[in-house]
Amino acid sequence: MDISTVATGLQFPEGPIAMRDGTIILVEIQRQTLSRVHPDGRVEVIAELGGGPNGAAIGPDGHVYVCNNGGFVWGEREGSTIPIGTPDEYTSGSIQRVNLSTGAVETLYTSCNDIPLRGPNDIVFDTEGGFYFTDLGKTMRDYLHHGSVFYAKTDGSYITRVFGPMLTPNGVGLSPDGRQLHVAETRTARVWAFDITGPGQIERPTGFVPGRLLVTLPGYQMLDSLAIQGDGGVCVATLVRGGISIVSPKTGDVEFIQFPDDPYITNICFGGADLRDAWVTGSGKGSLFHCRWPTPGLELNFNA
Repeated sequence: MDISTVATGLQFPEGPIAMRDGTIILVEIQRQTLSRVHPDGRVEVIAELGGGPNGAAIGPDGHVYVCNNGGFVWGEREGSTIPIGTPDEYTSGSIQRVNLSTGAVETLYTSCNDIPLRGPNDIVFDTEGGFYFTDLGKTMRDYLHHGSVFYAKTDGSYITRVFGPMLTPNGVGLSPDGRQLHVAETRTARVWAFDITGPGQIERPTGFVPGRLLVTLPGYQMLDSLAIQGDGGVCVATLVRGGISIVSPKTGDVEFIQFPDDPYITNICFGGADLRDAWVTGSGKGSLFHCRWPTPGLELNFNA
């Protein structure tokens, strides 16, 4: 596979969105911004978001909805920038909305039923115009908050916990028919599937297994955000190993695609006329990659 580098010098990029005009909108978590990357590699800041902007998606109103994890303490390891803790000024995570025309930022949610959001990090919209998002939890010095999956409306009027607690849920995506919710857990290297019974509702698991387990990756690998192919394959960014794992939802078989020189491959999105243009964030070294993907990606419900 021919992989090219579109942009460098980004400050822990994540949450890429392939726009119709050929640009890529993404967050820079360390820089605390929503940014736009042009085809020539030029980067412009759309909005200053504070905290730790993480996942991002276009909503039905054409605005960008951002999962903000509340912020990290940053460190270096073997030439990569990595999050290593939670800053003293941290209060909570949040869901923000950004007007692309003006750069204006609104905060929609900081809690659910009076329980603070800890570290929202990935987001996907359904056909109804609501959105699912994962909350990783937050790592403190002596303990780790549990995470959960939430569902919310774009007007700030409704948020509910869909499923939890989970151990570091990160990537989230919908199957092509919209009937299954896929969730990746970072620390367990597991990908789960849940049957959707209505907007923001899943069939409750029975027995000891919390959901339908698609795969547990072997060895020491961790999972980050994900995107779905048109054929239903789950493309999940794989930390430490530094690439994208493509998981079959039917068999659990895994195909791995390596990306160059960055153990912190964190996300992938699809665009272009045939949805085979893939953009991948290499967060540790601050890069945005492009390649032609073997299988078309799934067209998202909303774009701009």
